[in-house]
Amino acid sequence: MKNKADIGLIGLAVMGENLILNMESKGYTVAVFNRTVDKVEKFINGRGAGKNFLGAKNLEEFVASIERPRKVMMLVKAGKPVDDFIEKLIPLLEPGDIIIDGGNSHFPDTVRRTEYVESKGLLYIGTGVSGGEEGALKGPSMMPGGSPKAWPYVKDIFQSISAKVEGGIPCCDWVGEDGAGHFVKMVHNGIEYGDMQIINEAYHIMKDLLGMDAFAQHEVFKKWNTGKLDSYLIEITRDILAFKDEDGSPLVEKILDTAGQKGTGKWTSITALDLGIPLTLIGEAVFSRYLSAQKELRVEASKTLSGPEINFKGDKEQFINDLENAIYASKIVSYAQGYDLMMQAAKEYNWNLNYGGIALMWRGGCIIRSVFLKDIKKAFDKNPNLRNLLLDPFFKEQVEAAQAGWRRVCATAVENGIPVPAMTSALAYYDGFRNERLPANLLQAQRDYFGAHMYERVDKPRGEFFHTNWTGTGGETASTTYEA
Repeated sequence: MKNKADIGLIGLAVMGENLILNMESKGYTVAVFNRTVDKVEKFINGRGAGKNFLGAKNLEEFVASIERPRKVMMLVKAGKPVDDFIEKLIPLLEPGDIIIDGGNSHFPDTVRRTEYVESKGLLYIGTGVSGGEEGALKGPSMMPGGSPKAWPYVKDIFQSISAKVEGGIPCCDWVGEDGAGHFVKMVHNGIEYGDMQIINEAYHIMKDLLGMDAFAQHEVFKKWNTGKLDSYLIEITRDILAFKDEDGSPLVEKILDTAGQKGTGKWTSITALDLGIPLTLIGEAVFSRYLSAQKELRVEASKTLSGPEINFKGDKEQFINDLENAIYASKIVSYAQGYDLMMQAAKEYNWNLNYGGIALMWRGGCIIRSVFLKDIKKAFDKNPNLRNLLLDPFFKEQVEAAQAGWRRVCATAVENGIPVPAMTSALAYYDGFRNERLPANLLQAQRDYFGAHMYERVDKPRGEFFHTNWTGTGGETASTTYEA
């Protein structure tokens, strides 16, 4: 065993343990520390027995055991714990040493921390790590950003432990400055919310509208996972639907219908509002989780509020094909919106994001990994300046081919009182996006009528604003212009 570690890691929870086992399996010696010190000893004598780990009883010993420039990775709870460890580490480190945050930190915190740590003569990386417990152990998707000078020192480690796709290409590359890495991970998680909601709506439709039990749905998802919907989330849904409880019934039906969340989907939605991007599907996915959490209120409402009687009369097999198209088209819209958000953020924060490279990083190891992402990479490789995924010829054709079934699914669900907020919001976005003229002209007239907020005219140059005295009593004074 080496006297000095190649990298040090703080935090021996599930992700931390599995990530350092992954590092060690690739030939790296890893220094380990945990705030609760007995966890270090338990790990060294347990899962880490006989392996290349250097356990430390305190931070001073931990830092001293790492080769310079020191690479110290934290996998601790986002928020104050990250700031606390940064403050404890700074006095122990030397110029050029690197602090790495591998948790789910909010990207503005990473922007702030990068500037602060660099002011102390150190380097900082905020890296998104996706793939859960299995990904951490066998190969996650990693999205690093922060101090560009730090990347050459961690590149080999990060890329060796990350998932690999066709040709052995690692699902890890440098994303951009300061908070770019954590921003891209946040958008990844938002898309994850959207994908899960779309799948859950398909499950709800098959269960309540088509009367299919979980085992019958398992067969449908099994088939879907061999085609254009092939993905990790479809795969695990297939397996969940086949899983039996002790009495032989589907376990999924015994689980309480209140969904949890850790906030990254909410961050994505709030950021979209701040940047003026119509991230409608992910927003609906977040709100759907909030609605699910109102279980007691929903139970009360179910005894009072009525809806249509469910009555499906169509061709069941054809409708399941339509449902596959509805999932696929909604998924395309979700990614189009997510990429739109990343493009706007790149302008706002002066990041040079590689959009095809991001799709490649998401191709393996992460929760949203799917065959679908290789088509996104192709789209941006072909046109790096692509302004919206729906304008790519391939995705344009795919949505046009899927939209008849997509519309039938949404209409049938609405007619039968099955909530499909993600699918319908995706369809509404698509129809709004493809529409040259929206009714916002009336909206602007309304705003000018009650607030003198002014408007632009179709027969005048953009940027020239007008106000009308609609009532004849309002005067000519106008308010500030609007943001469009």
